Amino acid sequence: MAHRTAVLLVVGLNRWILDRTPRLAFFARTATTRTILPPTPAVTCSVQSSMLTGRAPNRHGIVGNGWYDRDLAEVQFWKQSNHLVQGEKVWETARRRDPAVTTANIYWWYNMYSSADYSVTPRPIYKADGRKIPDCYSEPPELRDELQERLGTFPLFQFWGPGASIESSRWIAQAARLIFERHQPTLSLVYLPHLDYALQKFGPDDPGVGEAAAEIDAVAGDLIDFFEGEGVRVALVSEYGIEPVDEVVRINRALREEGALRVREEQGLELLDAGASGAFAVADHQVAHIYVKKPDHVQRYADLCRGLPGVEQVLDRAGQARLGLDHARSGDLVAVAESGRWFSYDYWLDDARAPDFARTVDIHRKPGYDPAELFIDPSIRMPRAAIGWKLLKRRLGFRTLLDVIPLDPSLVKGSHGRVEQPRERRPVLITKTELASDQEELPAAGVRDVILEHLFGRESEQG
Repeated sequence: MAHRTAVLLVVGLNRWILDRTPRLAFFARTATTRTILPPTPAVTCSVQSSMLTGRAPNRHGIVGNGWYDRDLAEVQFWKQSNHLVQGEKVWETARRRDPAVTTANIYWWYNMYSSADYSVTPRPIYKADGRKIPDCYSEPPELRDELQERLGTFPLFQFWGPGASIESSRWIAQAARLIFERHQPTLSLVYLPHLDYALQKFGPDDPGVGEAAAEIDAVAGDLIDFFEGEGVRVALVSEYGIEPVDEVVRINRALREEGALRVREEQGLELLDAGASGAFAVADHQVAHIYVKKPDHVQRYADLCRGLPGVEQVLDRAGQARLGLDHARSGDLVAVAESGRWFSYDYWLDDARAPDFARTVDIHRKPGYDPAELFIDPSIRMPRAAIGWKLLKRRLGFRTLLDVIPLDPSLVKGSHGRVEQPRERRPVLITKTELASDQEELPAAGVRDVILEHLFGRESEQG
């Protein structure tokens, strides 16, 4: 019979942060702390998929938070279907061992249409007039209504964007508790992202991180107390370590200036024309996938990218294979930034010609990750009044862009994606259960077996 287990994913948690979170530090003192070795790229979707399948990205297929679909000739970012993740998930392995095992997946990514028994994930309502209305998706469907009736509407605008705050992590933690009380899942997977926002926005060494650390300490500490009070085995884990950055690498601008990247003009604004481009990059924190149209041009663009200031290495297919990243979805080349650097997605050479969505929170249309979405443009005078006026016009039925996001990437002070980091900044796994492995360092793919050991003990199925 499986032992009930909860895995709390506290994004950005590391040994340095533990010194600033007394309740999590107390948990760690009564447990064993191991360093997690994330795959390349060390980003949300890739690391979570490795943890849940026990596979590297070249086997589960999640080569980043997004990638270029060569058939559609479109960049696909932050998709949610679990069908994209190739390989057996940990709860499926557990269910083969014990058919009575049930799982609640609460906001880990690729949550939709999975085989988990209970799932909840962000899913806004997009109206034809341009409005984006906070909401979530659940399985079974009535779970969504039950949670939002008890807890209020999921605070989407506090989950990501300039308004990101502890409220979203608090809602998720309360949802995890309600789901456990109602359904008693054997395995609870809970995603608590709040610390991530401050670390990227201010940088890990900024005093402002202390407030965010105290907030997540309270939320995660309460959840640990709840689960342990119910006799549940608790594990804390983080996906990646966030390091301070002070310089951006504008890889797409370099490719455009070389004549490789092409744009399409629409009403005076420029859109990336990926299908027509000789080469372009899907920027994802400190890693960028570079897609090259003609095979005989790969070396040319590899040499170009290697010559860019801030680029540490450029991986061809052989280099990707050595890191377990050689998948059909991967770029023909993969660039990794130097420590202290990160890749922006911007491809325009004149901010006046940037597409309209560049100044909005729009995680799906942007052909890359944009951490500037955490900020309000500092050039806007009286930003609260400006945003309030735009929202009022929307409520009155006018189509109005919430174009308040800056185009200045220098505002971003923290990033991740690289795997070479000092020990105190690396992600961690904290568990009280004695594990079969006594390794101080554990690959992210090994978290799957740790979860199975929590459920079944040392004789849990491996592989």
